[in-house]
Amino acid sequence: MSVLRPITIAVTALGGQGGGVLADWIRALGEGNDYIAQSTSVPGVAQRTGATVYYLELFPAAAAAQAGREPVLSLFAVPGDVDVVIAAELMEAGRAVQRGFVTPDRTVLIASNHRAYAIAEKTAQGNGIADSAAVIEAATAAARHLVLFDMQAVAEAAGSVISASLFGALGASGVLPFGRDAFEAVIREGGVGVAASLRAFGMAWDLAQAAANTVAPAVDAAPASVLPQGSPLADRIRGQLPLALHDTAWEGVRQLVDYQDARYAGQYLDALQGIAALDRAEDGHALSLAVGRHLALWMCYQDVIRVASQKTRSARYADIRREVLAGTAELVEPVEFMHPRLEEICDLMPAALGRWVLGSGGFREWLERFFRKGRMVRTYSLRGFLMLGSLAALRPFRRMTLRHAIEHERIGVWLARIGNAARHDRALAAEIARCQRLLKGYSDTQARGWRSFSRIMDHVDHAPAGSLRAADIAGLREAALADEDGKALDAALAV
Repeated sequence: MSVLRPITIAVTALGGQGGGVLADWIRALGEGNDYIAQSTSVPGVAQRTGATVYYLELFPAAAAAQAGREPVLSLFAVPGDVDVVIAAELMEAGRAVQRGFVTPDRTVLIASNHRAYAIAEKTAQGNGIADSAAVIEAATAAARHLVLFDMQAVAEAAGSVISASLFGALGASGVLPFGRDAFEAVIREGGVGVAASLRAFGMAWDLAQAAANTVAPAVDAAPASVLPQGSPLADRIRGQLPLALHDTAWEGVRQLVDYQDARYAGQYLDALQGIAALDRAEDGHALSLAVGRHLALWMCYQDVIRVASQKTRSARYADIRREVLAGTAELVEPVEFMHPRLEEICDLMPAALGRWVLGSGGFREWLERFFRKGRMVRTYSLRGFLMLGSLAALRPFRRMTLRHAIEHERIGVWLARIGNAARHDRALAAEIARCQRLLKGYSDTQARGWRSFSRIMDHVDHAPAGSLRAADIAGLREAALADEDGKALDAALAV
């Protein structure tokens, strides 16, 4: 005789994604349709702090009454025994697969394919972003039935939150024995944001029916840039650089004009033209493409002026309002945490004065007392906004600063090193160019990257002629990107 078992549901979500609301809706759905419902939650304390697993079991009340006893329901998900897994973010779906909650003989997996990057991904020295394609492949193989699309985008389009989109996808999957009216009734009974939640629910319902067992790409490829007509900088690119470099060079120019001005972008093209003269079409212009990308990134180094400019742009405030779903009549009060060291303050000074302060001994120690703690800057206030706005307004004077002098001296040495290597090994020169990946951010992050970069460049400078290969530098660079404390690079240099 077959034994009636409960419907088991696991919801995995990050803080702020409404996992608790979704679990409450599912429990209310069951109870409102004569099911015994039990829900529990287990906050994440490892791997990805902030993620919570909500677990629910639904059992028909009529069956319990017929048996004459209450069902025994579990308090936590058991690998291999979960009927539905709902993931509010792609990597949470991957974690559910990894933990054995998703099985091909039983589990319907409903997941949003958007990404909310973990701290480890954001703070990695290199590209720490996990491979979304690998997670999608694993989810497709592991699930009995897969519903996958960008449910966060659906929620934003509806002016709601992702829990409503997930609820709509759950309803459309048909895994629960309740009609659409029952799902919508639960949202109405909640009484909060009903209209927006119903919009998101309906949009997700329709998309889920169309997207079941299909994979929607998380990010569309950006179209190739097109050189505009009538731009002197674009005309320079057309006339002086190979066609293969046009897109890269134009993107570099756009970024540098935004960062400083057209004259600064012209300096970039001067340097890129010199490298292109050493390159060869038969190599696919690999050297020039590498220098074109990484020179632009380096010339857009993060200084206090740049940070202040980015934090005070109107587009950023519009993004913040959109992310928190603020209405037109609602106030949003962003607070920035900033911790500039004395070095960053000296970087803003004229080069000679900045060098004197950093080398002044006692005077430097006295000044450092004022920069040992971080500060909360309330950019919604007039005082906070004017403070950052005043720093951003120093952009015309950037060329006079100590940081500008330091960075362009370093860039000059780097370009000379690339040019020397290119004369006998263009592949090696391209790998030297790609080592710029180590240089990012500002303050402590920038200092760590510079230490690793300098050690690799010292290795290049002191290696016997002809002894270095491109693969050697690529290996050292990846070792430097592997950790922050430099142990992997130590080991690679010791070989």
